[in-house]
Amino acid sequence: MQRQGSIGGGSAAIRIRATGGVLLLAHLAFVAWLTLRPLDVPWVTPANLQPFAGIRADLALGWQEAARRITEGLALLAPLGVLIPMTHGRLTVSPLGSLVRAVAAGALISLAIELLQTGVPGQIVDVDSVLLNTLGVALAHATIVPAARRHLRRRSERTRRPASPQEPAQGRTPTIPRVGIAP
Repeated sequence: MQRQGSIGGGSAAIRIRATGGVLLLAHLAFVAWLTLRPLDVPWVTPANLQPFAGIRADLALGWQEAARRITEGLALLAPLGVLIPMTHGRLTVSPLGSLVRAVAAGALISLAIELLQTGVPGQIVDVDSVLLNTLGVALAHATIVPAARRHLRRRSERTRRPASPQEPAQGRTPTIPRVGIAP
């Protein structure tokens, strides 16, 4: 049975959800490898627990370096803004509710990464990373997901249109031949 408002037909919806799930797991594995591997560094700076202090320090290094670091922070978890709704597989959902769910999931994953980094040699806990990662999830979701859902809804409506104007949108009612009762 297909869920109300889910993507397209049965097999297409399953393929999209499965693809989203596989891509989500692959992305999370990549992020875990990138952020939780030990680093050989001669010294470690203290943890940054003051919001926007790291961003201000990046800006003090110059615009090019600041833009690179801020873009990296925004891009790290940005695919989650698309992959989380993709694994959910709904076309008719509140845009605000979908955004809130994706951003909350992105913030929790970013916070979990930062908490796990406390035990990894060479990795530094930075509250600005949580802020930038969460903002990246929100931007990716807001720019891609509504347009993709609109496109999929239109495509789904085109495939469900009746073949002729006399035929209803649900298709013809099947007829069952009468069978006589045996003596």
